[in-house]
Amino acid sequence: MSWRIGIDLGGTKVEVAALDPGGILRLRRRLPTPPDYAATIARIAEMVAAAEAEIGTQASIGIGIPGSESPATGLIRGANSTFLNGRALGADLAARLGRPVRLSNDANCLALSELHGHPGTGFAVILGTGVGGALVAGGRLVEGRNRVAGEWGHNPLPWMTAAEHPGPACWCGQRGCIETFLCGPALAADADGPGARDASALPARAAAGDTRAQAALDRHVERLARALASVVNLLDPDVILLGGGLSNMAHLVEALPRLIPRHVFSDTFATPILAARQGDSSGVLGAARLW
Repeated sequence: MSWRIGIDLGGTKVEVAALDPGGILRLRRRLPTPPDYAATIARIAEMVAAAEAEIGTQASIGIGIPGSESPATGLIRGANSTFLNGRALGADLAARLGRPVRLSNDANCLALSELHGHPGTGFAVILGTGVGGALVAGGRLVEGRNRVAGEWGHNPLPWMTAAEHPGPACWCGQRGCIETFLCGPALAADADGPGARDASALPARAAAGDTRAQAALDRHVERLARALASVVNLLDPDVILLGGGLSNMAHLVEALPRLIPRHVFSDTFATPILAARQGDSSGVLGAARLW
């Protein structure tokens, strides 16, 4: 199959993209993520069928997912879309679509899209409904023996203040995970209360003088700086890449080089902080490139 279809299965949207034999993006569509497993399988199958009808041929299928596929059982684990956990998503989709599929963590797909071929080490960050990361070394993904390399979002937020400690309860069973402070719904709730989920309007509100929005954005980027400083202290990557929906907030790339050095165990900090070139579609393009 020379055409490749990528699926990005996120917490709020399912995105499909089709790459032609030359690797050129020819189609891109988004629909809301259904609330349960069966409907999600159906939604992916419908989107693949519609895409293939439009391009006029069958394609390979790569899927970026929250969490990862267990190397021991083939079941999904560690997904913040918790209805995926314990499910044989790869096998079920292969049966529904009538062909093999390849799955990888959404941060891995971001890294494949943006850092493939990078000569040094890079750490790619997903900031969206969930929070994750991926490590690239010498142009290749480093998945680790247990395939959890880069699961930075489920480490505790470092250098917690007294007001932050012990941190919110996380769906994973721990408290104070980086994800519980830095994901989009957490940022929205910090600004507008527990019922809020969408943080996309906060930068515009802050620019218009909304002090509550500005304070939430300031807390968020300062926490992100602490979390990324721990990555620098552990891995000291050559580049840090920001992806996911929140990476569209331009102030992150502007503020982080100033804030991260406060927590880095070094007298210098010269690591570039870059926004994904393909924006929040990097994941779906990386998923297509799993084949």
